[in-house]
Amino acid sequence: MPLTFEELSSEAIHLPVPAREELVARLVESLGPVELDDVGRLWAAEAIDRRDAVRSGKVAPNPGDEVLAEIRRMVGR
Repeated sequence: MPLTFEELSSEAIHLPVPAREELVARLVESLGPVELDDVGRLWAAEAIDRRDAVRSGKVAPNPGDEVLAEIRRMVGR
């Protein structure tokens, strides 16, 4: 019997990070070409600019767990 969406997403969350990255890439690729509206094009350009800034060393990324911990401290959780 196939997994439900909830079962599948729960299993996927527990995969190692490299496996999750590959899964996300495959899922996005499976969507095929998507027509972007103006806002979507702007966000895509921003994402590319941010990626390039990290790759070039202009910006140092912060680990996600540290960012989430800081957000939780800020909102008192």
